[in-house]
Amino acid sequence: MLLSFAKMHGLGNDFMVVDAVSQQVYFTESQIRKLADRHRGIGFDQLLLIEPPQQPDVDFHYRIYNADGSEVEQCGNGARCLARFVRQMGLTWKHKIRVSTMRGILNLQIMRNGLIMVDMGVPKLKPSQIPLRYANQESIYRLTAEGVSYEFGAVSMGNPHCVVTVDDVKNFDVDKIGTQLTQHNLFPEGANVGFMQKVAHDEIRLRVFERGVGETQACGTGACASAVIGRLQHDMNQKIRIYLPGGHLHIDWAGEGQSLKMMGPAEFVYQGLIEL
Repeated sequence: MLLSFAKMHGLGNDFMVVDAVSQQVYFTESQIRKLADRHRGIGFDQLLLIEPPQQPDVDFHYRIYNADGSEVEQCGNGARCLARFVRQMGLTWKHKIRVSTMRGILNLQIMRNGLIMVDMGVPKLKPSQIPLRYANQESIYRLTAEGVSYEFGAVSMGNPHCVVTVDDVKNFDVDKIGTQLTQHNLFPEGANVGFMQKVAHDEIRLRVFERGVGETQACGTGACASAVIGRLQHDMNQKIRIYLPGGHLHIDWAGEGQSLKMMGPAEFVYQGLIEL
């Protein structure tokens, strides 16, 4: 079958986006891995599948697959691309869009300046919610990997995040340490690992090693997680700019028990057809 798709990105975090509302499509893990290959396929960090709503109070259902074929719960950059895609493809004319995911509802808003705001919901901090194998909630946790001890913060933004504060994120060995921490036994479902450098009370520099992908140019939920940990561990401001290799995002979080909002761009690269 010929499948219509779009290639999109949010700050360089790139996606294959598929309309499964007007097309019938099913992907196997091996198909996703082949499509994700940057030399022999389309090449992407994640595949986004936009499906009809599964409940009456939402507009679409949203599924995310990593480049290795595994399905994951949440993707902030992908959510912004979804909002841009459904408007550009004429699937909706709304500026405010509600979508369901494996881990709940997201509210998306296309702003007049072209940026997209995503209400990511309330960050989950209890170890059982992340999930994290720790008895009690702490602002700072500790683990050991390859004989080295690390202090980290942990939060779920719909997917599990481990956030480590470093002095110089530009020269940090993200691939090596990220590989060690992403599947650490403290995280029963694995974790996305963020390495953050506090630059000012309203500014963070961040690199993220994502489960099933590796380091990406940007990670929306990772940016949200770093803002949460920045607030909890370093008393940072409510509004924070997160600078990633691919660009920057704006995060607004008032504190525990409050919903977190993320704002940033989403870009079309091209539309295409591929034979499955």
